[in-house]
Amino acid sequence: MRRSYMHYVLAALGIISLLAGFALVPLFYQAHQPIYAGAMIVVLALAVFIYTSPRMYAYRYVVPGILAGIVFIALPVAYTLGISFTNYSSQHLLSQARATDVLLQKRITGDASMNMKLFSKGDQYKLYFSDDAGKGYISDATPLTATKEQHVPLHETTATDGFGAPVLLKDLFKLQPGLKQVVAVMPDGTELRQSSLRRFAQSKPAYTLNADGSLTDVEHGGVLKPNIHSGFFETASGQQLEPGFRVNVAWQNYWRIFKDPAFHEPFLRIFTWTIAFASLNTLATFAIGIVLAVMLNWEALEFRGAYRMMLFLPYAVPAFISIPVFKGLFNENLGEINLVLNMILGVRPSWFSDPTLAKSMVLLVNTWLGYPYMMILCMGLIKAIPEELYEASALAGAGPFTNFFRITLPLILRPIAPLLIASFAFNFNNLTLIALLTSGGPDFLDTQVPAGATDLLVSYTYRIAFQDSGQNYALASAISSIVFLIVATLAVVNLRLFKVNRQNA
Repeated sequence: MRRSYMHYVLAALGIISLLAGFALVPLFYQAHQPIYAGAMIVVLALAVFIYTSPRMYAYRYVVPGILAGIVFIALPVAYTLGISFTNYSSQHLLSQARATDVLLQKRITGDASMNMKLFSKGDQYKLYFSDDAGKGYISDATPLTATKEQHVPLHETTATDGFGAPVLLKDLFKLQPGLKQVVAVMPDGTELRQSSLRRFAQSKPAYTLNADGSLTDVEHGGVLKPNIHSGFFETASGQQLEPGFRVNVAWQNYWRIFKDPAFHEPFLRIFTWTIAFASLNTLATFAIGIVLAVMLNWEALEFRGAYRMMLFLPYAVPAFISIPVFKGLFNENLGEINLVLNMILGVRPSWFSDPTLAKSMVLLVNTWLGYPYMMILCMGLIKAIPEELYEASALAGAGPFTNFFRITLPLILRPIAPLLIASFAFNFNNLTLIALLTSGGPDFLDTQVPAGATDLLVSYTYRIAFQDSGQNYALASAISSIVFLIVATLAVVNLRLFKVNRQNA
């Protein structure tokens, strides 16, 4: 059987993808992720079996879609759900083992402190120390190339020269990585570490690790135990030590959303506004879109092509350009909209500081951006309505309004209903509009958590996770999970509508 060039191209792409997949296996091992490495081997073995076995021929076309669904939907959702049951935040970024290591690396400075001079001797260096009383200590020649701590013994000396060529300041900067690894050991056993460019000071570990996993405070003598509920090492009096570590907090984040007034008050307000925003925008864009579609479908209208092109332009300009332009137009002091309103009506609305006006502005801008999509959809659906219906209606003496409400609208509503639900879901998560136009403002003045009048749930979540609410990733994940359930419910409704259409077909 003669094979086409496309067949060989696809085979070559498959081999390249297979080799790329195998190349990831050792990388996962080097990153100490053996589970991912094993999973990659299993996936590659399945791929080879599916794309080489004749019995699996039918599955070759659905496997990429299934993998895409797993990678881009199932895994992120599972990861988000997993985080929502932890205390993951800017204070609890590390695992308990890593947080313990960080605390064990902390050091406290002692009383001993001396000036340091560096002398070169070939490719090695001598360190000369002198205290405030003028007493000197010198080290043997040693290289400064270690990447780990190296202990360098010091010997008392009365000489002040003859150690080699002094290192210039510009070279001293280059030797900093090696000097930071030097632990100078005094004759009495005192250890000195670099505290500044030319000074070494006594330092010792701030904490020591005990057999039960607790830490002992070397300076004060207290014991700090890890609290698996708060995610901190705590003293007997409850004092917490940062950094914290991640622990499982079960449903605590979800309870905070609905029980803690600091969170559930802005959450309920924002949830209500999100529903209203998505509903009003969907209805407004559909209403404007269908009216314009009916008008552009009027045979007697001249220059319909020009009108259609002009009305389509808002959809052709990217939102990342349109929204900042509108932000400038609505500027309260220099915006053209306020200049015109001031000239005609003598008013300068506070679009960005008044909650009601800010919401109105958001609705206006998003309606402008969204109506062309609905107009195009409705124009296509109107074309599918048989002309005989309008001719029969005309013979019966019906007017344009009767035709619209009795023929056009009923016949369009059923096929466009799933798209309206999809539009509602899109507006429900319209982070781009809020982030570029108002950033969620104006902010509520009576809430503990930063939240604004125009914040949608998705922007509220973004602010909690990445901006001004302590970077609480776990709480943001809990809110994201709730948003996902709402959107998933809409998807189920959408699928049921498709099912109804299929049964009616």
